[in-house]
Amino acid sequence: MSIKVSKRGTIPPFIVMDVLRAANEREAQGEGVLHLEVGQPCTSAPKLVLEAAAAALTEDLIGYTDSLGLPGLRRRIAQYYSDTHGVKVDSERVVVTTGSSGGFVLSFMAAFDIGDRVALASPGYPAYRNILKAVGVEAVELQVGPETNFQPTPELVDKAQNETSQGLDGLIVASPSNPTGTMVHEAEMKALVEYCRERGIRLISDEVYHGITYGTRAETALRLSDEAIVVNSFSKYFSMTGWRLGWMVVPEDLHRSIECLAQNLFVSPPTLSQHACLKVFDCREELDANVARYAENRRVLLDRLPEAGFETLAPAEGAFYIYADIAHMTNDSDEFCKRMLAETGVAATPGIDFDPGRGNRFMRFSFAGELSDMTEAADRLRHWRR
Repeated sequence: MSIKVSKRGTIPPFIVMDVLRAANEREAQGEGVLHLEVGQPCTSAPKLVLEAAAAALTEDLIGYTDSLGLPGLRRRIAQYYSDTHGVKVDSERVVVTTGSSGGFVLSFMAAFDIGDRVALASPGYPAYRNILKAVGVEAVELQVGPETNFQPTPELVDKAQNETSQGLDGLIVASPSNPTGTMVHEAEMKALVEYCRERGIRLISDEVYHGITYGTRAETALRLSDEAIVVNSFSKYFSMTGWRLGWMVVPEDLHRSIECLAQNLFVSPPTLSQHACLKVFDCREELDANVARYAENRRVLLDRLPEAGFETLAPAEGAFYIYADIAHMTNDSDEFCKRMLAETGVAATPGIDFDPGRGNRFMRFSFAGELSDMTEAADRLRHWRR
């Protein structure tokens, strides 16, 4: 008799990690790769952060912290909202997490029960729907496109709300978004917040790419709601992906349940990373210089990808991604990206990672790397597509 295996692990893979593995295998064979697949800054953590980590290794036990995080770091995160957005946040509402991934797990488990329905934009970050599925929550995909700036609208949410008698229990909004880089601006965010409030829908705002915008600053949901869950990270703007640290700002009615879940699932966030992150908010000049480099990378790709036939591109208002419509080139984005890697050495992510239904005709380029890589990738793709 076979031993039971849980269905929770049968969720789809995070395809970008499969692409990264294939790119790394190519490099291991001595062939060059231009990494435009992963959303990882090419810069290390700021100097003050590295110095703080080194000091903590010699001066601190590096044992467990409170499950909600170091009190000093929680206060510093609360100050960040005052300094950046003019929003007063009680540090008691701040929860330090093991990356934003830990924040999403805690959010979904605290806010929703098995069988609940949560709406999200498609294309969107694949881990949302995959984590929801793993915890028994139905992901309701909102088919967004250029006509809605690839973002949810109250009309789309209302349609999903009225599809069944059960309605919706939650809505996930990401601004700037992955993979399109588009944003929900203040008026649109206010409309979504009000829609959710009137219908008892829990709003989760993914603000992981805050700080990385090109023209208009991203709006935090905290300016508009005390009922929303806000998830952020030290990975992207703060350039600390491998340190695996993020945070949440949680409403009071979920505070204790999130704390209990955090105690049992994670015990505490990574202690060394917490000590290091105490200094990262003092490094804004260095971090903003990184954003200036992303902006130049973005300019190069938006200018030059059309020369290679990638003509229909999402506007990339923030984050470091360009989402390209490649329907005139292929109906199989997975095969297309594999062939592109094999024939040009340029690694990018197929759209099926972000949109299972329509992503076969889209792909995502990341411009988080070096400017020289963006220029070389554009050259190679132009020659490839001739």
